[in-house]
Amino acid sequence: MSAALIAALFFTVALLVTTAYFILGSVPLLILKHDSPKDSRFVRAFFNIYYLAAMFSASGAAVSYAFAEKPVIAIGAAALALLAALLRRKVIPKMETLGIQIQGGATEAIPGFRRTHVSAILINLGQLVLIVWSLTAFAPR
Repeated sequence: MSAALIAALFFTVALLVTTAYFILGSVPLLILKHDSPKDSRFVRAFFNIYYLAAMFSASGAAVSYAFAEKPVIAIGAAALALLAALLRRKVIPKMETLGIQIQGGATEAIPGFRRTHVSAILINLGQLVLIVWSLTAFAPR
């Protein structure tokens, strides 16, 4: 097994573990009322860390698969890295804006924050399903 394939395996496992861990960690956060500035800051920071970890591990997987001459999987991993970067640019500022509104007493922002939180979880779940599917679809026969 080549060094590039070993690195690809490492980054793939890191991406799987990161995604699964953050899904399992973010679902219990739904019990928060999201009516406190601490709640919104914590959830926002939690997702920010996830997006950074996902970008790092997906980028590492993309580069490793490219060196291992697995272009289809490399492109898929690169797409996951880009999706994480895009979500970080969209979801985190939205959570921040809604958190500021909640801090200012705007209770109508709470359902919006909760919807954003649930949407981010569902997108992460979709990513996990896609990663697992790609591993089974592109597994050596």
